[in-house]
Amino acid sequence: MSYEIETASAQADQRRKLVEEKRLSCGSAVSTPNSQQLARFNVSLLTGGGDKPYVLGLTRALTAERLLVEIVGSDALSVPELLDNPDVKFLNLRGDQSADARPVTKITRITKYYIKLLLFAASTKAEIFHLLWNNKFEFFDRTVLMVYYRLLGKWVVLTAHNINAGQRDANDSWANRFSLTIQYRLSNHIFVHTEKMKKELVVGFELAEEKVSVIPFGINKTTRETCLSSREAKQRIGIDADDKTLLFFGQIAPYKGLEYLVAAFKDLARSDDTYRLIIAGKPKWSGAYWKEVKKAIIDSGSGERIVERIEYIPDEETEIYFKAADVLILPYTEIFQSGVLFLGYNFGLPAVVTDVGSLKEEIVEGRTGFVCRPKDSCDLAVTIRRYFASAMFGELDLHRSRIKEFANERYSWSKVAAITKAVYLGLAR
Repeated sequence: MSYEIETASAQADQRRKLVEEKRLSCGSAVSTPNSQQLARFNVSLLTGGGDKPYVLGLTRALTAERLLVEIVGSDALSVPELLDNPDVKFLNLRGDQSADARPVTKITRITKYYIKLLLFAASTKAEIFHLLWNNKFEFFDRTVLMVYYRLLGKWVVLTAHNINAGQRDANDSWANRFSLTIQYRLSNHIFVHTEKMKKELVVGFELAEEKVSVIPFGINKTTRETCLSSREAKQRIGIDADDKTLLFFGQIAPYKGLEYLVAAFKDLARSDDTYRLIIAGKPKWSGAYWKEVKKAIIDSGSGERIVERIEYIPDEETEIYFKAADVLILPYTEIFQSGVLFLGYNFGLPAVVTDVGSLKEEIVEGRTGFVCRPKDSCDLAVTIRRYFASAMFGELDLHRSRIKEFANERYSWSKVAAITKAVYLGLAR
């Protein structure tokens, strides 16, 4: 197993060397680190194997800050932008994560991954481990791995995208809170995305305020945008150009509140037959929740006005849905942040969101969207009507451009990198 780590590391070094030689041979005027600097990596990003948009955005920004980054990832992150970047050392320790593999295959590959991860942690020269997500076994990751990293003398930085996902998913427990407490206490520094998240983390887990920093979420820039028009996108999906189109996008799970959107849509469609709803995403966990939602759609009698794409939507198709939509709907009942909102902002799409977690903080009322009460289908329907009666919808192309400008400024990855780099340097002194 240690041979595999050495081989992966050597391959990453060789890729970086070839890219660097190519850049120099082309007479690039871009200054590059010297060979002594290239031999040392101060930061390792431990990705958990996924979340390509966040990993790519952060890596782009950190390397622009002249940091050398080591990334522990999977096949999902094995993309040219990381493989061909001379300032990045990419280690594909997790490999294939396909969900349709046999149980014995899944057990074997995750066991091998954890062994590789333990060996990597002991051998890398990186001083800072930045955990973007945990791996497969949350309790083990939050306790045993955290103790192991600290015993190795690593500075551990954690990005907490959710303060307590167990509470959000209605499966909180003593063991869950205990393991979270261990991880938060053993982290040298923690990043969160809003002041509200910071307050809950500091108060709920009794942490020092100076241990927690707020950073923007970072706008999703991984999906390619073309000259595809809204009319063309609607045509591809089978929607009339003048239809008022709502979009629900992303994983389908109970905390997403999709049943409230279905109920609101029933009310909307009953009074105006130009309303359309797109549901695009893959059910999370067993899919039992989606079956309940599907039954609600059938019972509503408005199913013919709903476009269902109940599957994983690849990056290359994402643009179609966000261009076809006139508004993004986030009817969530429990959440702190949503990457879907920032994906929508990347396409300049206004949003109607519920007042849960920190979503309200990310909406500029009347400029980027509207906010409604959670678990209230009537208020959701009223707010959607309000949006379609507003200047935002009346001048949608103009507002799409303004939302893009707003998002690129407020959720700039350069801001994320500047704060992150300052924390790294403060720890490594």
